Amino acid sequence: MEALIPVINKLQDVFNTVGADAIQLPQIVVLGTQSSGKSSVIESLVGRSFLPRGPGIVTRRPLILQLVYSPKDSKEHRSAEEVIRSQQAGTESWNPLSQLSKSFTSGTVNLEEWGKFLHTKEKIYTDFDQIRDEIDRETDRMAGNNKGICPEPINLKIYSTKVVNLTLVDLPGITKVPIGDQPEDIENQIRNLIFKHIANPNSIILAVTAANTDMATSEAIKMAKDVDPDGRRTLAVVTKLDLMDAGTDAIDILCGRVIPVKLGIIGVVNRSQQDIIDKKTITDALKDEATYLQRKYPTIATRNGTPHLAKTLNRLLMHHIRDCLPELKVRVNVMISQFQSLLNSYGEDVSDKSQTLLQIITKFASAYCSTIEGTARNIETTELCGGARICYIFHETFGRTLDSIHPLVGLTRMDILTAIRNATGPRPALFVPEVSFELLVKRQIRRLEDPSQRCVELVHEEMQRIVQHCGTEVQQELLRFPRLHQRIVDVVTQLLRTRLPATNAMVENLVAIELAYINTKHPDFHREAALVSGLLKSTDGFEEFRTKPNRPATSPMNGSPENRSMTPQKPVNLLPEVPSHTSRKLSDREQHDCDVIGGRSEISPQNRMTVEGISMMHLNHMGDLVERLIKSYFYIVRKSIQDSVPKAVMHFLVNYVKDNLQSELVTHLYKSDQAESLLNESEHIAQRRKEAADMLKALQRAGQIISEIRETHMW
Repeated sequence: MEALIPVINKLQDVFNTVGADAIQLPQIVVLGTQSSGKSSVIESLVGRSFLPRGPGIVTRRPLILQLVYSPKDSKEHRSAEEVIRSQQAGTESWNPLSQLSKSFTSGTVNLEEWGKFLHTKEKIYTDFDQIRDEIDRETDRMAGNNKGICPEPINLKIYSTKVVNLTLVDLPGITKVPIGDQPEDIENQIRNLIFKHIANPNSIILAVTAANTDMATSEAIKMAKDVDPDGRRTLAVVTKLDLMDAGTDAIDILCGRVIPVKLGIIGVVNRSQQDIIDKKTITDALKDEATYLQRKYPTIATRNGTPHLAKTLNRLLMHHIRDCLPELKVRVNVMISQFQSLLNSYGEDVSDKSQTLLQIITKFASAYCSTIEGTARNIETTELCGGARICYIFHETFGRTLDSIHPLVGLTRMDILTAIRNATGPRPALFVPEVSFELLVKRQIRRLEDPSQRCVELVHEEMQRIVQHCGTEVQQELLRFPRLHQRIVDVVTQLLRTRLPATNAMVENLVAIELAYINTKHPDFHREAALVSGLLKSTDGFEEFRTKPNRPATSPMNGSPENRSMTPQKPVNLLPEVPSHTSRKLSDREQHDCDVIGGRSEISPQNRMTVEGISMMHLNHMGDLVERLIKSYFYIVRKSIQDSVPKAVMHFLVNYVKDNLQSELVTHLYKSDQAESLLNESEHIAQRRKEAADMLKALQRAGQIISEIRETHMW
């Protein structure tokens, strides 16, 4: 099981190169308030003083510290090549003869301990004071030199013969009041940074609290409970045991009687500030710590102190890694698949731009036509698009709109009767005048033109919209080349725009054709027209009324057989509906003159009313016939338009674009001088491809590292 921690360190190194936090690796996160002794605890674990020290906030960037146990007989981390690389990375100039003449005893072969930073590559630090200075410089570089913080971590790896394998993350201390150039929300920034690390379910929380403060007010314990309420991965460390008030001790705290912690509470004694000034070594401090614990807490001395803390952390981390490893392996495999698909979607680098341009044009034209025909690979499931949408426009939108148009809409009975009277001129109307019928039916047919033109517009809009929905693969490639995408859209738009006038003209002509010739001999209309002569025969009864003036006037409602045969419908009294301004009531003298001129002076008033009633009944009867003929012929024309307009749109617009799209794209885009500019990738696509490739490489390397673990390593 001891081999598990180096495996996690390797994974940490792999993912540090891509700066990815997606893989939640097991690690120990050190958490505590400012000046609670976090840095002192870490230095005690390492056995060397290498962290920046001082009053106020000192740790201003997360420090990912990997402790690697490297005995002198280990060949894994010690080699002569590292000596040469370290000298290359240093200030010395490269000289093969001088390098060969130097002894390797000063390199990593015989070193007790040394350190490496990720940002300085292979440079080796044997002086831990230089490590402290480098941490200060790197912190100031990213976070400024006036107490600001930065979430970007510093990665440090320390090899030693005296450490246990551990991975620690030292975080900035929890603070309340901003100082220096710290922003007003410095407390929230630090808390968010801490929560980002401790929220990782694979991390172990090392909550550091000073013994000379009340444990119940510990911010570190509170934050740990927020993310780990069960306490499965929280270990408490109580520092500064030697600074407690006289007459008090920490026995209740260390035994868990105050605040219980599942993984335990370990007490340690840190070096004081005076010890640091006097340059007291960590070795001497550990001896003094053991002496103090044996004297002050003899019964629990073996369960406290820095050596016990190091062993406990090592054991906890190994067991935690063992528990997390299966899930980690699954996550790595899933992410490999995801990033492989993502990388494929970004495409490969373009080598032959002319060939690539022609391939994209061909793919786009094919995907466009497939979307119209419904043969695309990826069928849209959220909404109708392409050919299905065009079919919906034809048969639902356009068809229902035509069906909703009533044959007599906007045409009143008064309009029909007026048209009949105007068509007869000064002559009485004996038969239904064809002029009035044609005039009225053409007026109704013209109402079919606007819905037909709107149908063309809807299909044109859908053809334009298909550009954005034709094929996922094509869309991904077009996103890579925004200028090519724009030019393709321009060509398709222009092609559709050029076909729009011809399609509109054809639709207008279809309506104009129907208006040009009213075919009363149409097979479907001929049956209705044949009924007119039969219906008009009922007007023969008018002569009977004229030859029998003394016959009592009968109402049409008396139900007599004669009246029922005279008209198929109940007569409509139109006199009240005649506008008042159309006629003027004659005076008695004028009415007498009219009677004399017409030779009707001898007609009694009763007989005069009978004749006028018969005339209105005849006119109303012809109005009914004209309405019936208009309806019949309008239905015929509407059916024809409903069938011919979609055919015209398909021929002049849809099919033409399908057949000529690729040739238009090739004509306008496939030019050698334009290929270079059209296939220039957008910067963010190139950057995303690089990031995805790096991440995929790291994941594949991580998968290889995890697969090397054998079952025997886990026990």
